Amino acid sequence: MSAHTSTRAAAFAGAAALLLLTTVGCKEKKEAPQADLPAANLTITTAHTTSLNDQLMVPAHVEADPTKLVHIFPPLSGRIVELKVIAGQDVRKGQVVAMLQSGDVASARSDYEKAKVEADRADRAMTRGKLLLDHEVLSQAAYIELQATAGQDHAELERTRQRLHELGFNENSTSDIAPITSPISGTVIEVGAANGELQKSVDNATSGIATIANLDTVWVEGEVFERDLALLKRSEHVDVTVQAYPNEVFHGTLANVGDVFDPTTHTLRARVVLPNPGHRLKPAMFASLQIARPASAVVVVPATAVIHDGENAEVYVQGADGKFALRQVKVGGAHGDDVEILNGLQNGEKVVKTGASFLRAPAAGD
Repeated sequence: MSAHTSTRAAAFAGAAALLLLTTVGCKEKKEAPQADLPAANLTITTAHTTSLNDQLMVPAHVEADPTKLVHIFPPLSGRIVELKVIAGQDVRKGQVVAMLQSGDVASARSDYEKAKVEADRADRAMTRGKLLLDHEVLSQAAYIELQATAGQDHAELERTRQRLHELGFNENSTSDIAPITSPISGTVIEVGAANGELQKSVDNATSGIATIANLDTVWVEGEVFERDLALLKRSEHVDVTVQAYPNEVFHGTLANVGDVFDPTTHTLRARVVLPNPGHRLKPAMFASLQIARPASAVVVVPATAVIHDGENAEVYVQGADGKFALRQVKVGGAHGDDVEILNGLQNGEKVVKTGASFLRAPAAGD
C-alpha cells in the first residue's frame, strides 16, 4: 500500500471515530437520569383540597324605582310662559314646576258659570215645588222629578268646580295662567320642555314637561343566564358594586326574579332594591351583582406550578420513586395565588411549584 493510500485510510478512520464519539455523547445527554438534574433549584408542593365560596358576577345597571317616578304632563293645552325647574333640582310635593297659559282655562270657567246658573235655577224650582206640594197643587211624582233635576245640576256644578281646581284655579279666579305642580317630592331627572313651547294636554302629549323621581331607594337590575337560575333565591344577600365607587360595596337583598326569559338574550331579570342615602347612586350607572355560589371542595395548586403550552396546561408530578412526569391538567378559576385544577390531579399529589424549566432543559438540548 502506498504512503498516500495509508494517509487517506487513517483520515477516514479518524473521522469515523470522531463521529462515533459525538453520537454516543449526544445519546448519553438525552438519556441523562433525573437524579443528575439540579434538584436544589426545584420547589415541591402538594396539591390540596380547599373549600371555595365562589361568586356569580352579573352585569347590571341602576334604575330609578318606577313606583316612585312620575312624568309630569300638562292637564290642558297651552304655552309654557315660565319653566321653574332644571335637571338635578330637588322639588317638594306640590311645588310649581311650570306656568302654562291656556285657553282651556276660560272654557273650564265658562262651564262652571253655566253649571252654577243651572244649579241656582234648580234650587228655585225646588223651593216653588215644595210650596205647591204643600198646597196639593203639585203631585208627589212631579216634585220627585224636580229633586232629580236639581241633583243632576248640582253634580255638574261640582264636576266643573273640581275641573277648575285640577287646573290650579278656584271659582273666583280670573287668570288664564295655570300652575303645573309636582305630585311627589324628589329629584328632577329630566326636563322635556322650554319657555315659550306649546304643550298638548295629557291626552295628546308625546313628551312631558319634566320627569321627577324619588331616589331615596333605587333598583339595580341584572340579566342572569338560564344556567345560573338555580343560584337565585328571593331575599338572598347580594353585594353590589358600581364603577363610580370601585372601592365600595353596597349590600342589598334579591327582591325579585323575573318569570319570563328575554327571547333575544335568553336571560332573566334579577332585581335588588338598595337604600340610597345622599342619592349617590344615579339612574343608568353601570353596576355588578355579586351572588354567592354554594361552597365547593376543589383541588388547587400554586399558579406557578402550571405550565401553559399553547392551549394546554401541564404540571410536573413527582412520583413515589422521586422521578418527575409531565401531566396535562384542566385549569379552572384563579383564587389568590392558587388555581383550581378541574381534572388531571388528585389531592395529595406532589407537584413542582417552581423550577420546572430545569426539568424541561434536557429536551431543549436535543
